[in-house]
Amino acid sequence: MIFSVARSPLRATELPVPEPRRGQVRLDVQACAVCRTDLHIVDGELGDPKRPLVLGHQIVGRVNEVGEGASRFSAGERVGVPWLGWTDGTCRFCRSGRENLCDLVRFTGYQIDGGFAEQTVADERYCFSIPEIYSDVEAAPLLCAGLIGYRSLVLAGDAERLGLYGFGASAHIVAQVARSQGRRVFAFTRPGDEDGQRFALSLGVEWAGSSTESPPEELDAAIIFAAVGELVPVALASIAKGGVVVCAGIHMSDIPSFPYELLWGERTLRSVANLTRRDGDEFMKLAPDVPVRTVSREFRLEEANEALQHMRAGDLRGAAVLKLA
Repeated sequence: MIFSVARSPLRATELPVPEPRRGQVRLDVQACAVCRTDLHIVDGELGDPKRPLVLGHQIVGRVNEVGEGASRFSAGERVGVPWLGWTDGTCRFCRSGRENLCDLVRFTGYQIDGGFAEQTVADERYCFSIPEIYSDVEAAPLLCAGLIGYRSLVLAGDAERLGLYGFGASAHIVAQVARSQGRRVFAFTRPGDEDGQRFALSLGVEWAGSSTESPPEELDAAIIFAAVGELVPVALASIAKGGVVVCAGIHMSDIPSFPYELLWGERTLRSVANLTRRDGDEFMKLAPDVPVRTVSREFRLEEANEALQHMRAGDLRGAAVLKLA
């Protein structure tokens, strides 16, 4: 069974899984985490996806066939497939270590069929080995929520006081990493989400409140995971001079105008675009050392639309994961 995007909601179809081409592996999907980017694609907020398209870019699977020229993995090995699915390797961004900005980049579950399916194929160069301490369901959210969160944390610099706006799949992972590094973490949820605030506090954050509230003290950096442009000036107003606000989402609603004084004082506003394989290698080594523990709600493959609806409603604690095996 494959859940593909031809219209919203997703529909179940029976499509043949392509044979692995040169350098590819075919996988039996064990689990695939659901990402807000999947929701943006279904809702038409990200333009020009492949159609029909199989969503899913946080894939944990076992290799069942190896294509010609593929040698990194063997049949039976467990691997993870992330959002970054292919780069040309020759453009100025690839040659300067910024393959996440490749001019011809292709993404899993967007231009390449992903993991809302029983089987999928992937370029082995962009797959990762999964730490053995994680089950399939535990590992799946690491492959985007964890990786994008990790890249965002790195770009936030060495901030001691870190604010996280939107406490979902990424933030609950980043909070654990930041705490292990000795940082003080402040969590912001949507107004009225007391359960989300309790969840954040259970993971060791110092303070949790509504995004409409000011933190108890100035922050050194903030990461915005919520796809809400209105939070940008809110976060800028919460950080100290010299601080940084990182926008972690691939899509965000329009950012309203704000007075220059919110940016003045050498504050920095920047975005995060995708990930690199180096990010993946670093984070997969780091996660077991923290150790990062992912919190997920499991759904069956045929419940993919239900999982997306829970994400749209914002009533998930941690991540949503489709479990296939």
